[in-house]
Amino acid sequence: VNDQLNPSSLLAVLALVLSVGFGTEEGACQHCFLLRPVPGDGLPVEALQEDPDPALDPTERDLNVTELRGLLGARFDPHFMSASPPQEPPDSPGVPEPPRGRKLRRRLQQWLWARAACPVQHAWSDLGARFWPRYVKVGSCSNKRSCSVPEGMLCTPARAAHVTLLRWRCRRRNALRCAWIPVQYPLISECKCACPS
Repeated sequence: VNDQLNPSSLLAVLALVLSVGFGTEEGACQHCFLLRPVPGDGLPVEALQEDPDPALDPTERDLNVTELRGLLGARFDPHFMSASPPQEPPDSPGVPEPPRGRKLRRRLQQWLWARAACPVQHAWSDLGARFWPRYVKVGSCSNKRSCSVPEGMLCTPARAAHVTLLRWRCRRRNALRCAWIPVQYPLISECKCACPS
């Protein structure tokens, strides 16, 4: 296998890049119009607007870890949930530089794959005292750079997984009654390269 691109291959790649809308008046994402639109999944989850009344917060007695772990049972996932503030892992390295030197074809292919990759970036989020476990590892899709060549497409949420959390819910009828209820909380589990909406 020849690891170097010949001049005719380079010209073909350049013609393809220029023909898909690079530098057109409609914008840099001209090549995106051929893709099917994706319905919104409501990701990432927007922050809830909580009633600031402290009477609606769980008390120390309501935060018995043994009882709450028992309520969640096998649905407690220590990889994505924590009752106490977790430590953040170090950041991952960025996108590598374009290839140079020997074995150019393979290195160019690896560089393009790395450039188009849309990995899920995880970070711990504090949901507040009215959720248990309070800390959840949420996913996000990086939009620091374009994921396409030519530029114009961005990493966007593609799929969600759900975890079960406990939510402190209070109702006022004759008296204030509060209890922990199980709720499904969506987490971004996959990102994809797509046109911005």
